[in-house]
Amino acid sequence: MSDDPVALLLLPRLKVQNANAISGPLSWGFPALSAFTGYVHALSRRLPDALNMDITLDSVGIVCNEFEPQIAGGYLKSFRLTRNPNDENGEAPALVEEGRTHFEVSLLIGVRGKDVLRDDSELAPLARRILTHAQGQRLAGGSILPTPNDFLREPALQLLPEAPEDMDAFYRKLRRRLLPGFALVQRDDKLQERLHELRQAASESTPLDALLDLCALHWDCDAFHRDEQARQIAWKIRPRRGWLVPIPIGYAAISPLYEAGTVQNARDKTAPFRFVESVYSLGEWISPHRIDDPRRLLWYHRADREQGLYRCINNYVEAQNS
Repeated sequence: MSDDPVALLLLPRLKVQNANAISGPLSWGFPALSAFTGYVHALSRRLPDALNMDITLDSVGIVCNEFEPQIAGGYLKSFRLTRNPNDENGEAPALVEEGRTHFEVSLLIGVRGKDVLRDDSELAPLARRILTHAQGQRLAGGSILPTPNDFLREPALQLLPEAPEDMDAFYRKLRRRLLPGFALVQRDDKLQERLHELRQAASESTPLDALLDLCALHWDCDAFHRDEQARQIAWKIRPRRGWLVPIPIGYAAISPLYEAGTVQNARDKTAPFRFVESVYSLGEWISPHRIDDPRRLLWYHRADREQGLYRCINNYVEAQNS
């Protein structure tokens, strides 16, 4: 793969409190992918000046170790909202619904740069310095809590082996620190496969129909018996094709690209501006021990101004088929 980094940085078991649980206009739960790629991008912009080094972070693998959404209720759930103090006039402010979650995540970050190609004895102190800066940033709007100094939470920076046959042994040691947990990968192949099946029965089926069909919980009639006194129906849950979830992966343009400073109330007056809407795809949570190459977990930023598409991509399927 042309986007391969030269080294991998492991930030294990980061505890995040009160992160944003509303990942998109149609879904809630685990934070959006752009929150993690944006977190790594912000850290990458900060490190060269802070460390006075040639170093770039350009991709991230996401392994969720714990997840605790702040919700209440039974079948119908609602977010736990905070009550803010009264304002200076003694009036209670309006309640604005916001979704919050606590979670623990391990990040596997792709690293580039000349200063990364060092001796192994110099990489461990460098990983600790990067972790110090990483803990000072917010992740998905949440605060990263201080973590105890133990082996499970010790950061690691390791060079990728040059020989393909050494990758299995390299990752075998690394993935022990990712478990127990589940990694998020992109499964556009399953989405296209299901869309093709739906169009065999209904030609007007859309990708949204396929996405909802794969992520919904289906109850099918397993047996039907009818006699003179009553009728009996047996139901069963349709088997799932893995732990599939809808994920917002970026944005698509719905307007032309305006010149910098021409749109009123834009956040950045020095950058071009355009209106966008969320783009959804299909993701799958898999155990890290089910793959043999850590590069298949990495997510990258991709921007196509001509098509107006700004999204996150993952090479899990391409690497699986190669």
